[in-house]
Amino acid sequence: MSEESGHSRRGLLAGAAGIGALGAMLAGGAQAAAMTDAEKANVKLVNDFCAAYGHGDPDKIMGFFTDTPAYRQTELVAPAVGRQAVLEKVSASTKVAIKFEVLESWARGPMVINERIDYFDSPRLKRWHGVGVFMIKDGKIGEWYDYTIDRVTA
Repeated sequence: MSEESGHSRRGLLAGAAGIGALGAMLAGGAQAAAMTDAEKANVKLVNDFCAAYGHGDPDKIMGFFTDTPAYRQTELVAPAVGRQAVLEKVSASTKVAIKFEVLESWARGPMVINERIDYFDSPRLKRWHGVGVFMIKDGKIGEWYDYTIDRVTA
């Protein structure tokens, strides 16, 4: 084995070990430390936001956002940036969203992460299972990025 391939293999193994450790930390990290009062408030804000999603009221949903929000529907699309762009995405999705079922939420500082199953009455999408990452700024959602675990299409 050449010295170069030995370094590459060691780097790969070290990287894999690091990713495994990060995964274990995140999986157990939600229970590792008690949340502060601010973190509890941030989780409540996001959970209230998710509960409001099935009511089809984009104005109510936009009330949870800062004046300059960003929203990324999935990892496959660019974020919508700015109040009007986010409103357009929210308005379209509230027409077909039935409910957001929050499975688990946790916070670290201003970041809230939740695992959800979102249900839709859409010819293209019936159920989306994923992770939402929310950045809270001054008691409002400044950024909301979703990442897909699984989806059920029609």
